Amino acid sequence: MKNSENILLKDFDLVPFGSFSDTDYKEAILDGIDKARKEIDEITQNNQAPDFENTIAALDFAGQHLDRVTSAFFNINSAETNETIQNIAQEVSPLLSEFSNDITLNEALFKRVKAVYDSRETLDLNREQQVLLEKKYKGFARNGANLPEEKKARLREIDTQLSKLALTFGENILAETNKFELHITEEKDLAGLPESTIESAAQTAEEKNKEGWIFTLEYPSYIPFMKYAENRELRRQMAIAFGAKGFHSDKLDNQDNVLKIVNLRHERANLLGYKTHAHFVLEERMAKSPENVNRFLEDLLAKAKPAAEREFKQLEHFAKERDGIEQLEKWDSAYYSEKLKQQLFELDDELLKPYFKLENVIEGVFTVAKKLYGLRFVEVFDVPKYHKDVKTYQVFDEMDNFMAIFYADFHPRPGKRGGAWMTQYKGQFKKDGQNERPHVSNVCNFTKPTPSKPSLLTFNEVTTLFHEFGHGLHGMLANTTYPSLSGPSVFWDFVELPSQILENWCYEPEALELFAKHYETGETIPMVLIDKIKKAANFQEGMQTLRQLSFGILDMSWHGADPSGITDVKAHELAAFENTKLYPDVAENCMSVSFSHIFQGGYSSGYYSYKWAEVLDADAFAYFKENGIFNGEVARKFRDHILSQGGTEDPMVLYKRFRGKEPNPEALLKRAGLVK
Repeated sequence: MKNSENILLKDFDLVPFGSFSDTDYKEAILDGIDKARKEIDEITQNNQAPDFENTIAALDFAGQHLDRVTSAFFNINSAETNETIQNIAQEVSPLLSEFSNDITLNEALFKRVKAVYDSRETLDLNREQQVLLEKKYKGFARNGANLPEEKKARLREIDTQLSKLALTFGENILAETNKFELHITEEKDLAGLPESTIESAAQTAEEKNKEGWIFTLEYPSYIPFMKYAENRELRRQMAIAFGAKGFHSDKLDNQDNVLKIVNLRHERANLLGYKTHAHFVLEERMAKSPENVNRFLEDLLAKAKPAAEREFKQLEHFAKERDGIEQLEKWDSAYYSEKLKQQLFELDDELLKPYFKLENVIEGVFTVAKKLYGLRFVEVFDVPKYHKDVKTYQVFDEMDNFMAIFYADFHPRPGKRGGAWMTQYKGQFKKDGQNERPHVSNVCNFTKPTPSKPSLLTFNEVTTLFHEFGHGLHGMLANTTYPSLSGPSVFWDFVELPSQILENWCYEPEALELFAKHYETGETIPMVLIDKIKKAANFQEGMQTLRQLSFGILDMSWHGADPSGITDVKAHELAAFENTKLYPDVAENCMSVSFSHIFQGGYSSGYYSYKWAEVLDADAFAYFKENGIFNGEVARKFRDHILSQGGTEDPMVLYKRFRGKEPNPEALLKRAGLVK
């Protein structure tokens, strides 16, 4: 019997946080599945001949209530989880996987979809409708609709197992992150650390009812410690703890989960007629095939590796000259890189942080969005929130049309997974004459305010905020008809273009002068510091590129070949890293077991897309630079042909419509300083 008090059972626009309990999610999800099944039944039982509207469009709009509830639930499982939420996730994920299979393996439904697809040449469809039809047909064909019954049954088993394994993988990493703390009681062990970092650590200790200072594996605590702490032994302890998440041969160990995931993905791909998981995934990407991805990675590696090796030798020499370090280790990387950067450019994060008060940076990114796209952000206080730290805004365009709700959640806490991401509680679509506007969220883990200082961001945190906001703009400016083609619903190696291009504004004086103001004096960041930021932009770019490429290569090593012979996760990883290795291996550490992007998120066979999109963003930003970074005509083209179009057309077609030509990879290499 349904709980009549459960507000999630009713239709809602804003997620009514605060008006329901965590346990209400499960009932609402089960109810949403029932409603969605009935909507699917209405399509399959329709006596009229299948056509675009009664089959393809109806299918795209089916299950909207379920989508709203699950979006809220899984977003909270990432941003503010607890044991109740995690238990419900373990219960409902297999049910949602089963429901998804029930759709793609529904013969009556596929028969109708195929009938429309087979008659597509005779239909008068616009471009967006053509893309949706092809996407729906492929969604069935690529996910088992043509399989015999025994293989369909096995596909269901695999998908159920994979949904559970991904959840467990992520829960283990969050538990590992929360479990570790470096408790310092001797003041001498704080040598080198900035005052703000020390104050944050004291605040953490106080919250845990302990004396002294506590450092954790959350980024705002971990990164400054690794960058500034003079105590090499403590840096070693922190680095090993960070790299050993999920690698302790205990109940939180992810080695078995990794092997199960890759083997199940491979079996699934084989069932569907593909050589590997990567072949399956990349068929629907700009890259098209593992061979193209590997060529792309190898080409960049050939250009980046000589620069990376030169930079590493320079760092080795610097560490030896400065402190007599005979063997540079991974826990020395951030520390000596920061010291070398200070020496070469007279620049460090502590010098810059006073100019990057979080509130000012938020206003800055809003101002950039206004100058580029005419958007206006108004903070509102009547939108329900899931945590007091969350800020909410209404977004309007230059004509005062309502565009979006924007949630901003910027600080770490025990219930939030690490990293930074953009998500949506409601996507954009058009229905019944209404252009339904999206509810977009940015979630990050930035330095918290302390009793004496506001939240002051590192420059890296500033670029992260701009990056996620770029994803946000992709959602906010969406203007398509069908939900599954809207906003960031694009090829995975295209989705990073809107986010990565916006990072470029962080390096431009014209943009920095809008928001980089000293939190105490209000003084605009001096031009001399802006010049140093620009000069330091390519510092150790070869090493950074090599690092990113190593992650892409590791991803392809797991998914681009038959993994059934792999028995040792660590040994496999070492082999994959062989060609990109600079530092000695740390026996206690393993990256794969905490590589959430590919084992929990959606980046399996897709990690290369960060570098792929960098080619696009470097070329696209070069167009802005040629015409002025706030040039209205170029911004209008980017909005009209990229941000608003979602997945309504092939990404390269959209890109060429914006740029007038295909992207030139030289733009990335020049920006990175890897070619002259």
